[in-house]
Amino acid sequence: MSDWLTAIENDTQASVLVTVALVEGSGPREAGAKMRVTLEGQVDTIGGGHLELRAVEIAKTMLATADTHARLERFALGPSLGQCCGGVVHLAFEYVDASLKALLAALRERRQHDSWKVTALDGDAASALFDAAGKLIAGVPGQAPNTFARERSTHVAQDGNGRRWLVDPCLAPRAHLTLFGAGHVGAAIVRALADLPCNITWVDEREDMFPLQMPDNVRIAATDTPEEFVAMAPPGGSFLVMTHSHALDQRLTEAIMARMDVGWFGLIGSQTKRKQFEHRLQARGVPDERIAAMVCPIGMPGIRNKAPAVIAASVACQLLMVWEEAAAAALAAPLRLATASAPPRREKRAAIHPL
Repeated sequence: MSDWLTAIENDTQASVLVTVALVEGSGPREAGAKMRVTLEGQVDTIGGGHLELRAVEIAKTMLATADTHARLERFALGPSLGQCCGGVVHLAFEYVDASLKALLAALRERRQHDSWKVTALDGDAASALFDAAGKLIAGVPGQAPNTFARERSTHVAQDGNGRRWLVDPCLAPRAHLTLFGAGHVGAAIVRALADLPCNITWVDEREDMFPLQMPDNVRIAATDTPEEFVAMAPPGGSFLVMTHSHALDQRLTEAIMARMDVGWFGLIGSQTKRKQFEHRLQARGVPDERIAAMVCPIGMPGIRNKAPAVIAASVACQLLMVWEEAAAAALAAPLRLATASAPPRREKRAAIHPL
């Protein structure tokens, strides 16, 4: 998960969470980007430059004065900050008190599940965490409306009383990679993807090949039947095959080709290896279009260095392009998730509507 979240764990320092709530025009980071600020420094970034400098100053002033009220600040990047982006960025500032710490702890536990964080930007401090069905996960019942636009990205909304709320989707990573092979290149790829928004299932028969320390987004599978993890991968998932055995590579390739819902498939090897595998797959009746979609050799065109770290950087770039294209397609046809049931009339809890 992002440093802004994990850095708060087991930390007694007072801090302010800064979130990009809205971007009009061009900005250094997208809505939803976050950083955490303490009196001693900061973790993560909202894009750097003068905007981030001003945000840090505001956050540190809140900490120095014990100002616990959330706020929303507007920054015109060109006229007021001299940044070439030229757009307008709205930043939300939240003092991380005991209540928000508990909410973020719940969010850490739910990092593999979609959550929606709702924070009051006016009046008394109030925040809540909901799941995809609108069920309250953390926060005090009745503090925040439980009906809002879950299909939108991070945005500011207003309830019937005119109170503004930050609606912040904290979604589980959609990108999933099943990586077969714990050799030098496989290990380098895991390191390259450690801080990226994805989940990795790392499969190998040799348990002693896996490092002792593992990134949070990696699940280890030491197994004598790696083909089972082809079937277990989520629909639309990515596959990368680079084992110590060409025969095992072949078996895994055939298993992957048998699935019709594969998102991306890469096989380490040369053009010669590709030709060999193509002939074998054709002999087994695999359609030509399925074979053509197999990426082998892997990596970005024009990068010829075969050092593990170079291959890893090239493949990470390739995967990011695939995953961002898939994410853009998903946004073009958003999934409308279920909203919570209407609250009892006596609570007078209004729905909030996008501004």
